[in-house]
Amino acid sequence: MNSIANKVAIITGGAGGPDSLGAEIVRHFHTAGARVVIADINREEGSALSEELGESTLFIPTDITSDEDVVSVVQQAVEHFGQLDFLVNSACTYAENGLNTNREEWLYLLNVNTVSAALMAREAVPELKKTRGAIVNFSSVAGKISQAGMFAYSVSKAANLHLTRKLAAELASDGIRVNTVSPGWTWSDPIAMAAKGSVELADEVGAKMHPLGRVGRGKDVAKAILFLCSDESGFITGVDLPVDGGYTTLGPEQTISPFVWLENKG
Repeated sequence: MNSIANKVAIITGGAGGPDSLGAEIVRHFHTAGARVVIADINREEGSALSEELGESTLFIPTDITSDEDVVSVVQQAVEHFGQLDFLVNSACTYAENGLNTNREEWLYLLNVNTVSAALMAREAVPELKKTRGAIVNFSSVAGKISQAGMFAYSVSKAANLHLTRKLAAELASDGIRVNTVSPGWTWSDPIAMAAKGSVELADEVGAKMHPLGRVGRGKDVAKAILFLCSDESGFITGVDLPVDGGYTTLGPEQTISPFVWLENKG
């Protein structure tokens, strides 16, 4: 996508190891020719990724729950690269305890997943106005349906869908587009941990919920984000792009007809 080359992107949650979705997004922007700010709280992995990719990247240690860090990362990005074209709010936490999630846990999760995305957008807007840039927020299939074992996380991801709609409406007159991606099960740190490092196991189980027969890969999500930032999506704003292998097309019957369920007695 030629419209990505030489542009500047901030990727929150952009550090991590080989199974990090944020790091995969950083690598795809870098490959597309963008200059990338890796904004992450993990100093060791953020520094390592920036060193690996070279001078077109800049790691800025960032705690997105800190107002000072939110202001600083935008300022440093512009001081270093001269402009800002894209903001990708990929940082998130899954830390919750279902229905038993306490107030402190609720507030922390919403702070990371939703409030910080809104505040990052607020700080980026003055620079994005200059470049008529784009913002991509993260939702999830969990933000659209009720998933077993997910509670506060699901609520935060549902909130992000409306955050995107509000930002898109507010910023359209400034030429800033705002969209959301909603991954399904995606091979990344949480799935890798649950599957004990086995992609094959994740695909085997995930095939039951994803009509395309596997879990997603980081590159699937990263390419969708590149599209939403590129000129190819220049007339798209305020929408959600599912990157879920068909997950949200299914009801509880999944890919099995009601007749089969009945024949097998549920």
